[in-house]
Amino acid sequence: MDLLQHYEVTCPHCWETVDLEFDLSVPGQSYFEDCPVCCKAMLVSYTVADGEIDEVGVEAAD
Repeated sequence: MDLLQHYEVTCPHCWETVDLEFDLSVPGQSYFEDCPVCCKAMLVSYTVADGEIDEVGVEAAD
């Protein structure tokens, strides 16, 4: 089983689609990541259930 999974989200600043990589061995996590397009900070959070991504949230972190 691959414990890293890519997931596409929309940046809340520039509205571009960006690809994030999540670690499925962690049941849930929140962290800050800069958008690779506009370089503004995003607060990313996700949860994992049964080895799959359950919920993903991305919001502006200004």
